[in-house]
Amino acid sequence: MISTYQRLKDNLEYLKLKKASESLDEVIDFITANELSFTEGLLRLTDVEMDHRKTNLIKAMVKVGAFPFIKEIKDFDFDFQPSVNKAQILEFESLGFIDKKENIVFLGPSGVGKTHLATAIGIASAKKRNATYFIKCHDLIMQLKKAKLENRLEARLKHFFKYKLLIIDELGYLESSCIPFQKAIEKLLDNSHVLAVIRKQSTEFLNRICNRKDVLVIDIDSTFETLSCIIMASGMSKRFGSNKLIADFNGRSLFENAVSI
Repeated sequence: MISTYQRLKDNLEYLKLKKASESLDEVIDFITANELSFTEGLLRLTDVEMDHRKTNLIKAMVKVGAFPFIKEIKDFDFDFQPSVNKAQILEFESLGFIDKKENIVFLGPSGVGKTHLATAIGIASAKKRNATYFIKCHDLIMQLKKAKLENRLEARLKHFFKYKLLIIDELGYLESSCIPFQKAIEKLLDNSHVLAVIRKQSTEFLNRICNRKDVLVIDIDSTFETLSCIIMASGMSKRFGSNKLIADFNGRSLFENAVSI
């Protein structure tokens, strides 16, 4: 004869409450140790299942978001980038700008953390179970170009309209000289909540976006007033005939010349 315990396990499995079934022994021990009532015990068991499902749903939402990496606001170094208003970014993380029907543009030179901040806000949105999607502008334009050639541009735009938050990285390169795609980007701004990442430059199209009433521009300055970057690769070279870093250049090795600049 099947025991009551086994019947309960079987029922949980049949109802696809897998986590509740796996945690049944632990929950029973907890109920016994804390002398919980039947209702409290049942709540404890269902909470285990609910928490598990919520965690899996959040993981799925983040995965569907197609983020380039998993970095959150807590991972951002505000001390290294003092031009970023931490209180303002934390406000963005709460997603209040979506309720206000605002679009956000992170504007600044390369390497200041624009994509990190945009991704972090996107992950915060996905964790709150909002449909969120990250896409590089080049990929977006290629998709729209293909759709236009197939006479389904409007349908493709409507696909992107469905997202609660659409993050467009590296906006402003390809579409700056192409009027149809400028109009497509502006339609996305009109119909979606867009968080855009733009490298600081001046074009008529980008200026028009930044001057929209529904766009909040966050100007992130470079950490350094001037930046010199020396990129060197070690290893054997056919041209130098030896390791490039120790090759002679004006009486000293290439490495010694570089570090003395």
